[in-house]
Amino acid sequence: MSVRRQTPRQLPLELAHEEARSRADLVVTPANAQAVAIVENWPDWPGPVVVLAGPAGSGKSHLAEIWREHAGAVRLDPAAIGADALAVAGQGAVLVEDADTPRLDETGLFHLINTVREAGTCLLLTTRRFPAGWGLQLPDLLSRLKAAATVEIHEPDDVLLSGVIVKLFSDRQVVIEPHVVQFLVRRIERSLSAAQRVVEELDRAALERKARITRALAADVIAASQTDWSRPEE
Repeated sequence: MSVRRQTPRQLPLELAHEEARSRADLVVTPANAQAVAIVENWPDWPGPVVVLAGPAGSGKSHLAEIWREHAGAVRLDPAAIGADALAVAGQGAVLVEDADTPRLDETGLFHLINTVREAGTCLLLTTRRFPAGWGLQLPDLLSRLKAAATVEIHEPDDVLLSGVIVKLFSDRQVVIEPHVVQFLVRRIERSLSAAQRVVEELDRAALERKARITRALAADVIAASQTDWSRPEE
């Protein structure tokens, strides 16, 4: 009786791979060019308050971090915008991420916007939806947000997804063949978070099998995945 040999595998070490989030690491395409421009043009903004809207995994956090470092901004909690936050906003730029959270302190955000406008400072808000879709209960806040400059990040296009996948592998010091990148782009969900997850799983699988990252390995990983980031076969 023959015994089938299995490919030897090793358990990869759980090493931390910090994603590079500097301006030099940002991939710019028509999908995010307008948002990149508003970040780079600070402090020459069309108004003191900017709303950066885009779907989950579109790169809002990357852009917000670039702006925060560039502007020296302080990150505030959208659920707790009290007197201390207002004092900070009166002195310099502030950032509120995930402003469309159901936990939003509406009254606090209303006073924060007023403080920024009166003090001549700046506020960047990131959100998955435009303010009209937040379900706000405070009409005056909605009025303030409608007066803000709104910039949209669109769903990542193929060029952006390809560039991000290459960058994420580069962060791990892994060189990826172009045809493997294109294979992944055609099969994963159109989001940067999906790109991050597939890179993590592919790198792990390659280490376990002591193998190069090939199209065949990519197909195996996508087929075996129990997550929701892969696209259905067309």
